[in-house]
Amino acid sequence: MTLTEEVFEQAALLAGTLTETQTELLKLLCAAAVSALSARLKEGLTPERCKESFLAAASLNALAGLNCAETESGIQEFRAGDLTVKQGSTRQDTAARDLRQQAEALMGPYLKDRFSLMGV
Repeated sequence: MTLTEEVFEQAALLAGTLTETQTELLKLLCAAAVSALSARLKEGLTPERCKESFLAAASLNALAGLNCAETESGIQEFRAGDLTVKQGSTRQDTAARDLRQQAEALMGPYLKDRFSLMGV
């Protein structure tokens, strides 16, 4: 089983019952999450070396993307390479934000330092 398949299996378990369309979207989001998190790992670190945290964080990120896709504002743009998801509204969904924060907390020790600005 590939890493992406393992992430999908865990995300699907957390998501519960999904439609066929949701399932296909979740598969894409899982692949994007694996790619994005892998690219952010510290030098010399592989997903297998932090597998438990990696699987959980990638699953949470994929679920956050699925949550955003299902909000009334919808997704205006989605790209799998370097994972870009742009929501139609500036209103950020609390559940998706919380999922992403949990994913970041899980992977914090394994990720390269990066500079970011957060609004208040």
